[in-house]
Amino acid sequence: MSEATLRFEFGKNWLDFIEKTFSQEKVEASKKHLLEFLGLPDLTGMTVLDIGCGSGLHSLAAYLAKARAVLGFDYDPQSVAATNLLRHKLSDPKNWAAEQGSVLDDDYVTSLPRFDLVYSWGVLHHTGDVWRAIRNAAGRVKPGGLFYIALYSADVQIDPPPEFWLDIKRKYVSSGRWTRRRMELWYVWRFMMGKDPRRLPTICRRYREYKNQRGMNLFTDIRDWLGGWPMQFVYDADAVAFCEDLGFTLEKIATGEANTEFLFRRHNG
Repeated sequence: MSEATLRFEFGKNWLDFIEKTFSQEKVEASKKHLLEFLGLPDLTGMTVLDIGCGSGLHSLAAYLAKARAVLGFDYDPQSVAATNLLRHKLSDPKNWAAEQGSVLDDDYVTSLPRFDLVYSWGVLHHTGDVWRAIRNAAGRVKPGGLFYIALYSADVQIDPPPEFWLDIKRKYVSSGRWTRRRMELWYVWRFMMGKDPRRLPTICRRYREYKNQRGMNLFTDIRDWLGGWPMQFVYDADAVAFCEDLGFTLEKIATGEANTEFLFRRHNG
């Protein structure tokens, strides 16, 4: 398989997450994180675009936060299927839709209306052209609207550096099932336990508590981290400067984790 055709099965991973670990507790954690970062009590009256809707969990959170309308789209049909599983749980509400589409498809993106909130968490750096993806996503924000994105930060990848992780991701996505399982165990042993078996109780506790972070699952995210290809790391300052050039003002930033979270507001007019 050539590097040009390498792609992690993001949708399969998210469909597995929904089928095996979905819970109302995860939904509430996702909604809580979304609203706290936005600094809003709810999304009443707002239209929301979820780019790279993945599991559909965050589209559901926006819907339950009283958004007037939610549209999620994803490149991977299995991610759309995962989102529709959640929609079916709510009897397919008419003001929440999910469809297949690519943020790099200029015609598709420009066919969409503009939204009060455009949300894309941990997605745009997996497209193969992060700057074009950011530009296209930003173009769907209404004047005065919010742009909430999270990007893998090059700033925090010092030892090992970004190049190390890019090699790991290429190896993982081109490997078979058992090599992938060994790599997942290697990651836990080296980077989460520090090669110290005494830290196992800490890992078990982290696993139990992880659902409180945006409602996600620790091992789903480990697979996503190791296998997430295509992949580009972004320096925080470069992301801010790029979005400011597009007509946005940075309102909030959360750094220090693998993904830096950015909240921008589009200038009026």
